[in-house]
Amino acid sequence: MSSYTVNPAAVERARRLIDARQYVLDSDWGEVQPRADAENAFLQRHSWDEYAQWHLALTDGATDETKARYAFVYGDLRRLHRSGLIACVYRASEWRHKAVELAAHDLLQRLDKATGLAA
Repeated sequence: MSSYTVNPAAVERARRLIDARQYVLDSDWGEVQPRADAENAFLQRHSWDEYAQWHLALTDGATDETKARYAFVYGDLRRLHRSGLIACVYRASEWRHKAVELAAHDLLQRLDKATGLAA
């Protein structure tokens, strides 16, 4: 099983997106998560560093500037999706990647607080 390190640049980007209200609160993650063609189109117009900022984790041992290096995407490459954060929490929890799980959970709590969804 792969191991991951939390990507601090992605966490910061997600925080900025929340603060700027660049998010979608209700979406079907299975429908809106970026597919390979959307990722390829993004990479034609943006840097690998910008691509990395959409992924909460870095795959340990994977080569930089390859898609295999970046894991746990949380947005559609334009906006953060609440459903994307939930998927990150779930997947990280399922595979026992605790640091990634906690980073995604903290972002989800920040989003919910910012939008009044926190009870």
